[in-house]
This record gives sequence, structure tokens and C-alpha cells, in this order.
Amino acid sequence: MDKPVCFIDTGSDGKLRVQQSALQILQQIQQPVVVVAVVGLYRTGKSYLMNRLAGKQSGFALGSTIESKTKGIWMWCVSHPTKAGTTLVLLDTEGLGDVDKGDPKHDTNIFSLAVLLSSTLVYNSRGTIDNKAVMDLQYVTELSECIKVKSSDEDADDSSEFVKFFPSFIWAVRDFTLELKIDGKDATEDEYLEFALKLKHGNLKILQIYNFPRDCIQKFFPSRKCFTFPFPTAPENMSCLESLNSADISSEFLKVTDHFCQFVFHDSCVKRLKDGYTVTGRVLGHLAKTYVDTISSGAVPCLENAVIAMATIENEAAVKEGLQVYQSGMEKLKDSFPLELKDVSSEHQHLSSTATQAFMKRSFRDTDGKNLKSLEENIIKLFGEYLCQNEQASKKRCEEILSSLSAPMMEKLKQGFYTKPGGYDLFCKDLEDIEKKYNSQANKEVKAEEVLEEFLKQKSVDSNAILQADKKLTEKEKKIKKEKEKAALLEQEIKARDKKQRQLEEKMEAERQSNEERMRQMKEKMDEEMKLQREEAERAMDSKLREQADLLERSFKEKVDRMRQEIEEFKRQNAESNRAGEFAAILENSNRRHEEFMPQFSLGMGGSILKYRYFRY
Repeated sequence: MDKPVCFIDTGSDGKLRVQQSALQILQQIQQPVVVVAVVGLYRTGKSYLMNRLAGKQSGFALGSTIESKTKGIWMWCVSHPTKAGTTLVLLDTEGLGDVDKGDPKHDTNIFSLAVLLSSTLVYNSRGTIDNKAVMDLQYVTELSECIKVKSSDEDADDSSEFVKFFPSFIWAVRDFTLELKIDGKDATEDEYLEFALKLKHGNLKILQIYNFPRDCIQKFFPSRKCFTFPFPTAPENMSCLESLNSADISSEFLKVTDHFCQFVFHDSCVKRLKDGYTVTGRVLGHLAKTYVDTISSGAVPCLENAVIAMATIENEAAVKEGLQVYQSGMEKLKDSFPLELKDVSSEHQHLSSTATQAFMKRSFRDTDGKNLKSLEENIIKLFGEYLCQNEQASKKRCEEILSSLSAPMMEKLKQGFYTKPGGYDLFCKDLEDIEKKYNSQANKEVKAEEVLEEFLKQKSVDSNAILQADKKLTEKEKKIKKEKEKAALLEQEIKARDKKQRQLEEKMEAERQSNEERMRQMKEKMDEEMKLQREEAERAMDSKLREQADLLERSFKEKVDRMRQEIEEFKRQNAESNRAGEFAAILENSNRRHEEFMPQFSLGMGGSILKYRYFRY
């Protein structure tokens, strides 16, 4: 994208809506996304920072009056400067606290969407982080009412789990003029932020009001970072900041800005959903639509519901994508039909594995294996259809070979060449020559034996007529030759059945190996998901432990007890995560489906084996 586009705005009915043009852009982004959103009071210079993150001097609109310039949420997608194969999505939000807004909940909704959609949230303010600045961040205190983690109990407060899914938090303080000192000692920017977020002892109402936003910031966000920016330029130049040369901008301001950008590039993580699923541009678009539609309906966005909705959409698409990979590959192979069965089976196994990889790459939370089962069943069905098409092509080629080889014999039959004494032996010799040449030309065809069997049965009618008319042979000789011909026909029939049996076993073996490969990939997928879940839990646990240690240091006994309960609950939830059990169930179901399907597969591909065995023995 060469410039930002409007992502979310307000319709004529006063409700938030997602712009279709923005969704179309996101739909094309198949890469993982790092989403950085900036929020803050209007006219605090949010857009300038976002332009710098995009590597541009201008792009997001910068206002120079008391009127808020950005409306809704604007989006700019650029290649990530340091993470290959990743897209950086920048979200510039409408300034909070604009007096022109009519809906008192509008700012809260914009702030909530910025939190829900981003992997890094930048809060932009001016001056210092004093009590007024913290209280201006009142929206963070309303998040427990505006966002739910689980859908099971709408009235329950599950904000203690926000830390698992919320973005990292950066406080950017603009036009900062104070010395970074605490109690007369030099302090870092992060120490300055933590000092501003310190809680005060006491149960007085005024202290509860003071502590509430600070407690929420500490509890909700997994990490916190602070940057203090000096004035960028003289006040008279602020209206044209985006067009100023570097020489006209404070070198210290540029230094901090560069440090800020490098930190965001290096430390901002790829956006992930619950259970660690990686968000692509396409999924981000679906998420935005789900959250905005929920807010516009008057309901509270729920992370669990959003993940379930995304899983349904993505898993259905993953099945289609996997089938497309398989079918397109087999259609190319079809141009070379007829082929030996081993060649068709080998390509089937390769494409089945590739299709499963495509499915695994896009799917998530297919905990019961339902979608993998759908892919498996459709691939087996298609495999059967392609095998039939290959057999039809083979049958046609074999018939053409026999037609060409038997043409001289057919001409002799028309002319009555064999209706003379000794004609039967001449006919048998010509038939034997045809059979030898046919076996030489069609020996690798899957239908070679069956077509030859049918041909010999047809020619047995002519053979019997010629045998009975041959006056050179005695009745006893005719009877012996008749029995010999029957034995040869039976031998050919057994050959055809044996070949069909071998082909059937080859097909079943190919499908068995394909099933094993699917299960191997499923285990890899679930192992990766388990790893991401552990990392998610560890990040949340680390944040809780840091907060607990901080509270212990400050002697907040009640909050320490609450924190201890939350940590124990996190440990319990982590222990209850039984993905190994889920995989075992999926494996068992897959093996059962495989065993149930193979007899049907064998009947469809090769006829009844039991019938053949009974016939033979």
C-alpha cells in the first residue's frame, strides 16, 4: 500500500462499520501480521509516529488545528522492515476526547477495537505521566465491561485472563520537558512509567479511584514500555511537521523517534489469537468484521466466540484449499493417462501429503478432527475417481492394440480362410501370435489382463466353430483341444483376477501410507499448538508473578492474595489442557474410519475379493 485507507468508520446510522475496500486489501495478505495501533487524546501527534513506523514522512493525516483530523480507524499495510515474510499493519485511531462526538461510548469502542486488533498498543499523550494523564486513560478501566474472554458466563468478570491475549503496551509521552529523576536519582523511562503507576495504600474512595486505572494497566497488559519525546521543533513549525527537513527537527526528538521505531520493529510480536494461532491479514479482516458487527449490535465482543467464528471460516476454507491442491495436481497427471498403477498411487500419496500440509497451514482448533476427516474422505473419493479414469484410458488403449493386432485375423475370418482341414491349428497359431505381441505392447497397462480375457472369450466362439468344422481332426482330438482351450481361458481369467487383487492391495497400501502421513502432520500441528499454548500461559504467568512480586514489595496483602488465586487458576487451566488426549482420539477415529472405508474402497475399485477366492479355490 502506498498510502493509508479508512478501515473502520461510522455509518449514517451512527454505528461502526468496516470498509469493504480495506477488507479486500487484507484478504490478499496471506502472511502473518504485526499489528501496531496508536490511541490517545486528539491533537497529541499520534499520526506522526505511525508515518515514521511506515518509513514515510507523510501518509496518515496530521492535524494542525483544535479539530481531530483522523476519524474512525485508518490502516496502512507495509512490508515489515526486519521480519521477513511478515506484514506490518499500522492502525491510526480517531483522537479520544473530541468534543464533537455525540455518542459517549464511541471513544470506548474505538479504544476496545484497538486493543482487540493489535499486538502492540501505543498510548500517546503530552506533557508528563501525572495523575491527570493516567485518569485520561479511563478507557482501560472500562475494558472489563467491553470485552469478554469466555462466552460461558456473560456476567462473570474474566478480566484476569486479559493478560493472555492483550497486546504489549507502550506509553509515548510527547513534548516531555522534565528531568528523568525519582527521589533525586536518575531514572530510566520505564522506571518513570512504573513510578507513575504505583498504587497507594488505603481503602478510601479517593484512593480506590486513584488506584483503579493503574491496577488495570498493570493487570491487563503483559508488558509495558515508555518513551519520552522532547519538543520536535519550534511551536510555529508544528503545523507543517510532516514537511520539515531533518535539519529543522530537534536531533534529540529524531533520536528518540528512531529508538521508538527500532523497538517496535524488534519487539512487537506477530498478532495471535487464543491458543497461539497466528493471525494473517485475511484473518485480521475477519476479526475486525466480527468485532465491529458485535459492537454495532449492542453486544460485547467475546474473544472465545471470535476464535470459534474464525476457526469455522478458516477450517472450511482450509479443506477447500487442500482439495484444490490435490485436484489440480491430479488433473495435470490425468493428461498422461493411462499410467501404471504405481505411478498414479505415488503421485496420489505426494499430492495427498501436500494437500494435508496446505490444510494444516490454514486450519486451527480442529480439535475433533472433523475438517481433516472431510479432507481425507474427499481425497479418497477423488482418488477412486481418478483410478477409474485411468482404468478407462488403459482399457481403451488395450482394446486399440488388440484391434490393430487382430485386424489380419478378422479379415481371414471374413474370407473363410480357417474353414478348411487344419484351419483350427492355423487359427490357434494366429491367436497365439496376437497374444504374444499384445503382451509385449500392453504388459504395463492396468487393464491388460482383463481386456485380453474378454478378447479370448469373444474369440472362443469363432474358435469353437472352426474346431467343429475342421475335418482333419477326429472327434477325440476335437474333445482334447476343446478342454485345452477351456483350461487356457481359465488360466487367463485367473491371471486377470490375480492382477486385480495385486492392484487392489497396492491401492490399499497407498491409502494406508497416506493416512499415516496425515496423522503424522496432525501430530506435528497439535504439538506446535501445545507449544504455543504453553508459551501463552508462560507469558501470562510471568506477568502475574512480576505483578505479585511488585505487590509484595509494596505490602498490598489483599491484592497479593488475589494474585495468588489467579496464578493457581492459571496453573490449573494449563494442567487441564489435554491436547495429547485429543490427538489420541483423532488417531483412533481416523484408524477406525480407515478400516471401515477400505472394504468399500476395495469393492468399488476391484470387485469382491471373497467372490474371486471362492471362484478360484
